[in-house]
Amino acid sequence: MFRTKRMTATAALITIGGLTLAGCSGSQQEAAETVDPNEEVTLTFAFWGNDVRADLYDKAFAAFNEEYPNITIQSSFLDFPAFWEKRQTEAAGGGLPDVMQFDYSYLRQYAENGLLLDLEPFLGGLIDDEPLSDEILAIGEVADGTFGIPTSTNAWGLFTNPALLEKAGVEDFAGGSWEDYNAWMSDVTEGASAAGEEFYGGTDWTGRIQNFEIQQRANGEDLFTEEGEPNFTEDDLRAFWEQGEEVRGSDAIIAAQQLEEVYPLSGFDTALTASELTWDNFGAGYLGNLGEGYTELGLTAPPVTVEGAEDLYLKPSMLHSIAASTDHPEAAATLVDFLVNSPESGEIFGTNRGLPASTTALEAADLDAMSQQIADYEESISDRLGDAPPVPIVGYGTLEEKFRQLGQELGYGTVTVDEAVDQFFSEMDVVLNQ
Repeated sequence: MFRTKRMTATAALITIGGLTLAGCSGSQQEAAETVDPNEEVTLTFAFWGNDVRADLYDKAFAAFNEEYPNITIQSSFLDFPAFWEKRQTEAAGGGLPDVMQFDYSYLRQYAENGLLLDLEPFLGGLIDDEPLSDEILAIGEVADGTFGIPTSTNAWGLFTNPALLEKAGVEDFAGGSWEDYNAWMSDVTEGASAAGEEFYGGTDWTGRIQNFEIQQRANGEDLFTEEGEPNFTEDDLRAFWEQGEEVRGSDAIIAAQQLEEVYPLSGFDTALTASELTWDNFGAGYLGNLGEGYTELGLTAPPVTVEGAEDLYLKPSMLHSIAASTDHPEAAATLVDFLVNSPESGEIFGTNRGLPASTTALEAADLDAMSQQIADYEESISDRLGDAPPVPIVGYGTLEEKFRQLGQELGYGTVTVDEAVDQFFSEMDVVLNQ
């Protein structure tokens, strides 16, 4: 099945981070259905990670070369911040790597500025779209093109700590409304106290922008439009933060001061709270930080805002994208397909890049207990999964952190809800107009 090509990038001069960048569209063309096996091609490939991931990529490239011996891959990697600093420098000179790991938060910035190849012509051909659901493919869409293919996915969920719940004498959260969740947290805290233990049911969940997002989505609205404009009002945000006043004024949740003392770890990482709303791929990290005595976690759906709403969605752990400046678009697309879809890739990487988004890669992956739990969880929330929201606006990360900081200040009582709303909208105005 071939998807319709919807967009061709045009050459442009654009600015990212104060630099003038040269966008190139010379490689956008009608896609071939195969790669010439007699043409010697060298592709550059860049990713963020460590020596462990580098070794996995080397194994994947060796498997790829068994099928495509004429395509040589020159790879390089850096840590996450350095990776994006280097991409910015390369973009200024029109020299991005042919193929890259890509982060969702940068996709709009680079795609709209003509720096990434539109992959629509390759879908259903060199890039097999059968193992990828429409919802997953839609994640990589910006405006009228597809500029990234997700390698893996995660979803928003509620982690719980069975060992702490046993001490508190409380059953796992059985689902329900946000008010039900508040009551459950209070029961856990009371149970812990009665058992002579010092931990809490959870935290003030209004400090996370993702919880605001899923409440807005439950009412039919994403946080931002396709054009990158705010899709919520000051009253919407005020009403959300006011929901936290009940727990902020009680002993049901951990105090802001205690969270500050363990930051950047969370209360859940340190066994100070029995629950945490976050992305489902955080599980392995939680177990590692909790250490000896904690061998399993609970993972269930977040509280319900509106019954039957498709408020949740699959988010990419990462994507693969191709530079618009590549001289070898067909070879690059063939490599992307292999890294995303092939059973060899699934077997080699497992869940190193997250839970595989492709069914063929997922079937070949050897899932550990936590990874299988995540896979089962994402299957269990299928009735709540809607289309992914528009690709994040440029500067979304800044707004996410501002939201967290204001949530913390609300916990300390150093700002009122009205003041927090004013500060967030002021920050958003700066981000949207920079």
